[in-house]
Amino acid sequence: MKVDVVVVGGGPAGLSAAIEIGSRGGNVVVIDDHPTPGGKLLGQLHQEGNHSNWWKGFELAQELKQKALAANVCILSEKQVWGMEPGWKVHISDLVQNDTGMEIQADCVLLATGAVEKPMPIPGWTLPGVLAIGAAQVMTNVYQVLPGKKVIVAGIDILSLSIARSMKLAGADVEGIYMLPHSPFSNYASPLLHLETLNEMTDFASSKMIRLTGKLLKSKTGRKLAAQFYPPMGIKMWGIPIHLRRTILSINGTHEVESVTITKIDVNGNPIGEQKVIQADTVCISGGLSPLYELAATAGCKFVTLEGLSGTVPLHNKELETTVPNLFVAGNITGIEGAKVAMAQGALAGKSICNKLRIGNLKIADMEEALSFVEHSRKLSDIQFHPKVSEAREHLDDLWKTLIKDVSREDKNGSNQKLY
Repeated sequence: MKVDVVVVGGGPAGLSAAIEIGSRGGNVVVIDDHPTPGGKLLGQLHQEGNHSNWWKGFELAQELKQKALAANVCILSEKQVWGMEPGWKVHISDLVQNDTGMEIQADCVLLATGAVEKPMPIPGWTLPGVLAIGAAQVMTNVYQVLPGKKVIVAGIDILSLSIARSMKLAGADVEGIYMLPHSPFSNYASPLLHLETLNEMTDFASSKMIRLTGKLLKSKTGRKLAAQFYPPMGIKMWGIPIHLRRTILSINGTHEVESVTITKIDVNGNPIGEQKVIQADTVCISGGLSPLYELAATAGCKFVTLEGLSGTVPLHNKELETTVPNLFVAGNITGIEGAKVAMAQGALAGKSICNKLRIGNLKIADMEEALSFVEHSRKLSDIQFHPKVSEAREHLDDLWKTLIKDVSREDKNGSNQKLY
């Protein structure tokens, strides 16, 4: 097969890019390893910030798929990319037929591979009945199968809150959401540090009191007070207790999950007080997300590690082209953000590729509009995974400019970034 563009990943970013390219006359193929395109959209279900609308990812995924097909986009589902050669030759295998002999030639490649969940080892985490929060999302919202009857969630973040609510709406008894253990794997999670990101989540609370409390968390002094005087029994959102001052020490069971052991913690995350055993048949662990960048690494991209982007990402410019010519990125591979930002980035990447390959009749104003829409989507996004994402984006842009000017890439400011 010979096409103009190969898009790797059929999520919100990949489909949005393919629609832009296909609608302008480009020959584009989307490769996705799932049975149905849509990526994580398929499992997303939550109320938006104004509490008047529900975000129904499955319906949006169906809409994007239909738009892509109408734009003559070829979608290859249940296929996996296992190698790429500059030029480009994209090698794929069929996950159903186990066929490794497929090859697609393209002028440009867009990597929209999304994110992967971070492993979070807790004693007992290999027991049947322990699963990642993303797996619970797929089971509940995609396949309509409850992960368990009595569920405990480890890890307080925007993802665990949303999925815990989905499980409760589906009929599960979600006993509570607890802090991750204070360890190197959790970046030494503590109530004090956690409140810095939790203030972005209070807008989603069903309780007006909690939404108003969010204003207290905007200041360092307010966060200290909130951590110190956080209710011992937790604060409920949608009837689910959020235990900021309790953590899970171990997951217990002989052949499967039977209970968890919890303990109180101080504001810095250190265990204090007596331990308590709580009965449960399921534990969902939410350790956060990190960009899925392996294919970019095999292609020879340069990378940068920035806290605000939740990990390591391919170094790229504002038009989303990497340091490897004709290789673009969009979506969570560029840094963890919400689906709205991913779709905006996909549209921008699609236009950037069309501009590069002279597909359609793009004008400078079209590119400027796409760039502005990404920033607009970022500012108005209901989902914020990291409070410093905008700052990290600016730093990323500075690093790109530095690279282009062939200036030394050593970190002269002593920040927490690495370029390699």
